[in-house]
Amino acid sequence: MSILPKDYKEPDTSNYMRLKQGENRFRVLSEAIVGMEYWKDDGENRKPVRKQSGEKIDMSDLETDPKTGELKMPKHFWAFVVWNYQSEKVQILELTQATIRRKLIALDSNKKWGDFREYDITITKEGEGFDTTYETMPDPKSKIDGGIVQMAKDMHINLKALFTGEDPFTSEVKVDVDEVAKSLGVK
Repeated sequence: MSILPKDYKEPDTSNYMRLKQGENRFRVLSEAIVGMEYWKDDGENRKPVRKQSGEKIDMSDLETDPKTGELKMPKHFWAFVVWNYQSEKVQILELTQATIRRKLIALDSNKKWGDFREYDITITKEGEGFDTTYETMPDPKSKIDGGIVQMAKDMHINLKALFTGEDPFTSEVKVDVDEVAKSLGVK
């Protein structure tokens, strides 16, 4: 017998969705921003630096891998606002995994699936380190709850703040979920 409630789960307080072991189900709520990302140590903290695609990267900013002595090259990323079903909250999901992006590109360009804001996606993560694998599966197309879309609108998330190192959750600029709402028939 447990002292915790039967369906207890640890609360997720982060504004960012991280892919955990097992199933990770979400709905994309915004258009993506894309660019390059690398990490920089400013002496006190290690912080991500994100550049828009095509923006120049100062190679002297790149960290060196202590094991190999080689520069840690920037990774291509996508970021978008999502509804995370496990956490039951609006978050930002950043994807650097090429295998996931390729599957999403295939879904987006497929006439039967199309825009992946119109259906839920489940990414199943298995393994650790270099042995990590990801399976990406779409759910059948469905309308999203209007309350979720409204919650995202009310949060005023500015994804482009990621490029300037600012907090996207404290910006005055509103994420454009209005177009998503229109396309899904949500007012």
